[in-house]
This record gives sequence, structure tokens and C-alpha cells, in this order.
Amino acid sequence: MGRGPVVAKRRDAVNAVKGKVFSLHAKLISIAAQKGGDPDSNPSLASAIYKAKKDGVPNDNIERSIKKGTGEDKSGNQIVEVVYEGYASGGTAVMVSVLTDNKNRTVSSIRHIFSKYGGNMGESGAVSWMFHRKGVIFISSEKYDYEKIEELVFETKAEDIIKEDSYIKIITQTGDLHEVEKFFEDKGIEIIESKLDYIPDTEVEITEFDKALKFKKMIEAFEEDEDVHIVSTNEIISKDLEKQVDDFIEKNKFRT
Repeated sequence: MGRGPVVAKRRDAVNAVKGKVFSLHAKLISIAAQKGGDPDSNPSLASAIYKAKKDGVPNDNIERSIKKGTGEDKSGNQIVEVVYEGYASGGTAVMVSVLTDNKNRTVSSIRHIFSKYGGNMGESGAVSWMFHRKGVIFISSEKYDYEKIEELVFETKAEDIIKEDSYIKIITQTGDLHEVEKFFEDKGIEIIESKLDYIPDTEVEITEFDKALKFKKMIEAFEEDEDVHIVSTNEIISKDLEKQVDDFIEKNKFRT
């Protein structure tokens, strides 16, 4: 399934991780600015700047990223988005979207992570046919009543609303994401995170502990990679099995 709010998790971490958040926003702005450096005529850039400012990215950083994207700043290589596809342990499909200025370095890292945790990286198109790209908005289900959010959804262009354990997930068309996000914020609803993601058409359940453990550690490794932007999968893991895996990881994380 699509992953949870990755940027939000990073935002709450220590300064070293905060640097990763700033770096991610810089890349997103640079990518968006390749279609034009004026946010008034480039909705993707306007959205990227808006999200960066919400996470406290300084204006100087934003301006540098725009110039990098438009080509005004010619230092270094231009940032490109690349999507890698493959299968994790247990046969679940995985899509990894990266923002990188060095594809050779990045593909080596992604392939290594797939292999290390029992997966296989495939060719372009290997699993993407199982997914559709959508906008996803996360709202706390502990802070807001689901029925109230559902009522508001009917006033927007959102396609679907899903209640998870700790958050409410709203699905939109990619071009409607910023508009729907702005609608909720204007209503005083706090957004945990909004992003483009790959939503699976079908899901595959992982029932074995060893495969679930490898899967979880693979996803963690992808999300810790500085070039990784989005990790999307079509897995289902029961709450009981997921707790067993999480407890095992917590118990053994300081062991060599």
C-alpha cells in the first residue's frame, strides 16, 4: 500500500534528519521549477514552495532551488526524478521514486537495498501497471472526527477517503492535490502531510514473520536513503504480525 507520511516523520526528528527534509524540499522545488520559475504560472512550483515554507525552509534555500531548476544556477548536475520498480520478500510490489543528481550512484544504492533484504529490482514497467499515481492527504484521526472530515470531503474534488489507525487518508487526482489541501487548511484542519503517491490496484498479504521482517527493514532502508522521495507498495500485514516484527526490531536494534 502507499506509505504513511514520510516527510512528517522526518520533520519531528533531530537536526540531522531535519537537514534531510530541507534537502528533499530543495529537490522538489528544483524539479518543479524546470517547468518554469514563476509560481504564479506554475502550480507545481507554487505547491512545492508552499510545503517547503510550512516545514521552515529558509527563503534563500528556496530561491537557490528555483534557480537550480530553471538553469540559472548551472553549478552541479540537474536534479531528475527516476522511479525504480521491483519485488520485496513475500512477492509484494515496490515502487521507489528518487530525486537525484547522480543516477549511477542512486541506482546502485537502490539495487543493493532490494538485494540485501531478499527482493529483486526489475525493469521499468515491471510493477507500475499495478499502481495509479494519486494525491494523498493525511489528517490525524485522533484529533479530528472522521464523519466531520468525510462531510468536508464531499465539498471538494477528492476521490476517496480512508480511515487508518492513526490518520485519515484523502485521495485526489494529482492535479487537484494542492487545491484540496488548501481547502482543508482554510477550514482550520491541520494537515499532517500531503504528497503524490502510487496507490495499488490490488494488495498482497505477507503472513510469514521472516518475510515481514525483511520487508519492514527494506522499507526502512529505502526511507533512510537521502535520494528517496516516495516508497509505495501493495503489501498487507496483519496488526499482530506487524507488532511482532516491530517488537523484534526494537529489541534487536542495538545489536551488531
